[in-house]
Amino acid sequence: MPDLDLMRGVAAESIADGQTLAGRVGDQDVLLVRSGGQFYAVRAQCTHYRGPLAEGIIVGNTIRCPLHHACFDLATGDALRAPALDPLPCWRVERQGDRIFVREPLPTPSPRTRTSQPSSIVIVGGGAAGLAAADMLRREGYDGPVSMISADGDPPVDRPNLSKDYLAGEAQDDWLPLWPADWYPERRIDLALETRAERIEPATRTVLLEGGSRREFGALLIATGAEPVQLGIPGAETTDVLYLRSFHDSRTIVARARSAQAVVVVGASFIGLEVAAALRTRGVGVTVVAPESRPLSRVMGDEIGAFIQALHEAHGVVFHLGRTVASIAGRRITLANGKTVDADFVVVGAGVRPSIALAERSGLTLDRGIVVDEFLETSQPGIFAAGDVARWPDPHSGQNIRVEHWVVAQRQAQTAARNMLGRRERFDAVPFFWSQHYDVTIRYVGHAELWDRVQIDGALDAHDATARFLKNGMPFAVATIGRDRACLEAELALESARSSSAGV
Repeated sequence: MPDLDLMRGVAAESIADGQTLAGRVGDQDVLLVRSGGQFYAVRAQCTHYRGPLAEGIIVGNTIRCPLHHACFDLATGDALRAPALDPLPCWRVERQGDRIFVREPLPTPSPRTRTSQPSSIVIVGGGAAGLAAADMLRREGYDGPVSMISADGDPPVDRPNLSKDYLAGEAQDDWLPLWPADWYPERRIDLALETRAERIEPATRTVLLEGGSRREFGALLIATGAEPVQLGIPGAETTDVLYLRSFHDSRTIVARARSAQAVVVVGASFIGLEVAAALRTRGVGVTVVAPESRPLSRVMGDEIGAFIQALHEAHGVVFHLGRTVASIAGRRITLANGKTVDADFVVVGAGVRPSIALAERSGLTLDRGIVVDEFLETSQPGIFAAGDVARWPDPHSGQNIRVEHWVVAQRQAQTAARNMLGRRERFDAVPFFWSQHYDVTIRYVGHAELWDRVQIDGALDAHDATARFLKNGMPFAVATIGRDRACLEAELALESARSSSAGV
């Protein structure tokens, strides 16, 4: 804990504009921030994963976390951007002459002007996007009925952790839920678990549920996420072939891993490789089988792909690249080239497909996802979509894109929630995701489906590098390793480029 007692005051000149000063108020770690001639005092840790905000950046009257790019209002502490949902504690700041004093705590932000329009809101999907939408509706002062329809058996959880710390045995079960169970009734969110929506009837503003019951809505959000790609080979239907999407899936893999000696991971996707890293952390032998010649090269390029492969090999992972699985029979996994590998079970990480069957049955316009406009509204007025299912017009690339990133899903849901309440807010956030492999974390901002050059600054082997994905000399995405602040700065630069191209 910093020794500087901010209640005793500090010299105003000790903090430059756009900088922070770490100190304490009682037993709390607090940052004193100067921006635009104003002084603010906020808790020093992000409310998402307790990221060190002193290592983040100040943008106007906001502060951004270096870990997962949450953003907070410095004056109120309000969590402006997911993945953080809870506000930062704030303290009143007083200036006396040339000294700055931090005083008593400020009240937490209260809901905005209350509204009961539309008449009711139904959210189909029980993941992070659905929860982010419900949370934002209440924060925006919506006072009407909110229902969440979830096919899952668990309330919304911190899904990225399912293939990272939780699977590695470094996070407890009670760390995973995004909200405590009693928050749903307290915030009047009707959460229906293990419930499927069969069809949406736009004309009657009704959702037909499995079993025949109905829910009426004034506005609706589809946030059904994605489903793992299934193996279509002999033996793939057995209980020895596992997939990872839900909390239940991760618990199942954890239970099997406790007595396993060897596992085959099918697919060298981010999820597949994170599973490999987590299982190696548990001491389980891992073999990765994947059709590509280099892991992650389609997303990260050959140089970073080679680095990630070497990192996993240094931790004992065995790769069979350029190979597919032909059949599974008990412990024996046979590859298409005839080679066999023994394993206690198989985890499939071969990618996901958007869960759009409900939208298709309901007559919505589809194009490898649910087509939405810049406000995230579908072809049916009053029905919105967010997350893995949504294909939206990206202002930076000029293309309609669909992105399977957790933070993007949450931020889209927050925008959709505000638009369901009558806003006309365009979704133009720069996509962000992170991937963890042992002690290496990759942070990525932007979206580059195609590029003609990858420019790498720094040293990958030293875990200190920035990679820029360029097309015609313009950066469309940036990945960093060991340079968290640089990733925030790259995000800000991409935002500025979007504003310039839009004439803002």
